[in-house]
Amino acid sequence: MALSMVCLQPAFSADDRPNIVFFIADDISQDDIGCYGHPVIKTPHIDALARDGMRFDNAYLTISSCSPSRCSIITGRYPHNTGAPELHTKLPDEQVRFPELLREAGYYTVLSGKNHMFGNKDRAFDRITGGGGPGKEEDWVGHVKERPRDKPFFFWFASTDAHRPWSIGNEAPKYAVKDVIVPPYLVDTAITREDLTGYYHEISRFDHYVGLVTAELQKQGVLENTLIFVAADNGRPFPRCKSRLYDSGIKTPWVVHFPKVIQDPSTTESLVSSIDLSATCLELAGIEQPDCIQGRSFLPMLKNPKTKVREVVFAEQNWHVYRNHSRMVRFGDFVYIRNNYPKQQNLCLESHDWPAGEELWQAHAAGTTTARQQQIFANPCPKEELYHVLDDPHQLVNLAGNPQHAATLAQARQLLEAWTAQTGDSIPANPTPNRNDPPRIEGGKILLAGKAKTKNPHAEMPGASNNASKINHPGPILIHQP
Repeated sequence: MALSMVCLQPAFSADDRPNIVFFIADDISQDDIGCYGHPVIKTPHIDALARDGMRFDNAYLTISSCSPSRCSIITGRYPHNTGAPELHTKLPDEQVRFPELLREAGYYTVLSGKNHMFGNKDRAFDRITGGGGPGKEEDWVGHVKERPRDKPFFFWFASTDAHRPWSIGNEAPKYAVKDVIVPPYLVDTAITREDLTGYYHEISRFDHYVGLVTAELQKQGVLENTLIFVAADNGRPFPRCKSRLYDSGIKTPWVVHFPKVIQDPSTTESLVSSIDLSATCLELAGIEQPDCIQGRSFLPMLKNPKTKVREVVFAEQNWHVYRNHSRMVRFGDFVYIRNNYPKQQNLCLESHDWPAGEELWQAHAAGTTTARQQQIFANPCPKEELYHVLDDPHQLVNLAGNPQHAATLAQARQLLEAWTAQTGDSIPANPTPNRNDPPRIEGGKILLAGKAKTKNPHAEMPGASNNASKINHPGPILIHQP
């Protein structure tokens, strides 16, 4: 890919460039962090970063699936533009990783923990390590201690907390079943609650290691000049969350701590996309931004939380064990989802493979689910979905067929069609098939299919027919272009 550059005015001089630490959790929804209002889950260290920095309330990922999300973040490109838009696809060598530009500019770069993008060596990083421990976080502090002291640094610290299966340890609180808050789209049973306690514990363990790294930065006297991000790759591993385009799957915690720029700690309601991380880091480091990056720097938001860098965000859902092709646009207070394979149930792995999911499916088989819990079983699924996120935070009331919202629906369609054309998205003619057989109900009982013994090869990727991996257009950024 040609590295056509966009010139930026350096935010800092060469000898005063900020250090950068990017913490990325595994499978954590935004509202499961304490500073976002969860009354039970304890995340004191992330909360402290938010209290002294900036909390982004409308931060969206570009996909709710592990490896495609990470590949999108590290390239600053939409998944179908990376060449790795499906689960378990390797990031192509020709795709530019923004940490490689930092490294070329003199930064010391490390990836520790979950990788899921490429091998254990890559040109973007001086070191790549496995992290250590059940959450792959145990060597993070060591990296901070052992770094060269004559270079700015970039650390990509990626935990496997809170990815299934759960691993309970002594680094974080253990939660009681009675204290669990069950989302309305899950069935409230003892098994579901017990399942959620493991998830809560691993979120707190991730927070524990965020705290250890922050304390070491403080000890070294570099916290003031270190830009810290806290995010996740996709939503919680429960039905209707991970691999789905509702806020529970696609909306990420996004906490930024940078005392040098954030003079007044605050929150912002302005929209931001995970592809904007790359552009922001490069601008702060005074590095020219290549045209291949589709994201936009949100540095102005750090200076003024009311600033709007973008008025629209987009996301996609592709193959993740099951065949899928859905697209989402968020604008104003609305989320619009288009399901391009409507003649099927929209399945995700966690919908039946783990305790809370199996409980939901068993209730479905018994005919005891509520309307809110039944929505996940729609087969066929709706072609279009429209939700007012303020009135309906769980996105349970589909307004797509409501005549009162016809104008909003038309605007959503127009935005998505523009993004599809400008970024080269496409619906595969020969899509990757299901890896597992979907569960089925017979005689009032749910029959859960076992996992396939071998992984089926990927077929045609979204965007491939348009050569989207070579397209750099960012799609719509503002609804009303100046």
